[in-house]
Amino acid sequence: MEAALALIGEDLRNVELQFKKDLQSDVPLIRKVGEYVLSSGGKRIRPALLLLAARLCGYRGDRHVPLASVIEFIHTATLLHDDVVDNANLRRGIASANTLWGNEASVLVGDFLFSKSFSLMVADGDLNILRVLSNATTVIAEGEVLQLICTSDLDITEERYIEVVKCKTAILLSAACQAGAILGAATAEREAALSDYGMRLGIAFQLMDDTLDYVADEEQFGKSIGHDLEEGKITLPLIHTLRQCTAAERDRIGDVVAKDVLEAEDFQAVFDLVHRYGGIEYTIAAARDYIRSAKLPLESFQDSPEKTALMELADYVVTRER
Repeated sequence: MEAALALIGEDLRNVELQFKKDLQSDVPLIRKVGEYVLSSGGKRIRPALLLLAARLCGYRGDRHVPLASVIEFIHTATLLHDDVVDNANLRRGIASANTLWGNEASVLVGDFLFSKSFSLMVADGDLNILRVLSNATTVIAEGEVLQLICTSDLDITEERYIEVVKCKTAILLSAACQAGAILGAATAEREAALSDYGMRLGIAFQLMDDTLDYVADEEQFGKSIGHDLEEGKITLPLIHTLRQCTAAERDRIGDVVAKDVLEAEDFQAVFDLVHRYGGIEYTIAAARDYIRSAKLPLESFQDSPEKTALMELADYVVTRER
């Protein structure tokens, strides 16, 4: 992330200040929960994408910081809701908001952040950006429901899973890039190119996240290891394993996925199968393919520090450890 931070470090610091300003509310709990989640160590990849895309397209105004804050508001709202749905107890290495304040507060503060996001977008006044970001929030909600439908489905295909990833994760990265292009008054072709870059980057980001659930230690990863499996989420490492394993091994995986609470030996059994059949290697290779394809739309742009930063940001996605 060094190249990106060198270019937009000051803007990102201003985004942090904008967060606090936009969290103002007469209800103290909203500010308390919102600041806790927003200050819990996120890398601000989504705001960074908007800022870099805008600069790449020649934008030099002052609307980019508030809109980058909106992107992170939307992302934070989804995190609050996700942790409730997933019964998560860790987020970025610390206690999740629902662990500290309960599910009710997490859902309602998430609702506030969503609502505030739309208020801020209306205040910005650009209907094209409002269209892109409002569509993204709709698709994210659809992705959450689609993931719920696919829970514990051992027959989920890789193609179906990638659709879930596009909706649930990648769409917001794509929208951040597209909003930046709109800010910079880019051509339709360049707007589409940046949107495509963000989508492919987002898919790779989630695939790497899937592998970390099987290979990282809990302190390093920042959330409970094996939690996806315990929640019945069939991610790409396991999808690949299910395609390769024997019928008996598939039945064993099915028994584990069906459990409400996993014992250490349950996770170990699936962990061993995923590693035996190369599920981690397969997923990392897929993520790298998406990163290679993500860089292709950037070739239409002239060389610049912003283009270099976006290229290096893509490489960072497949080398990060949490």
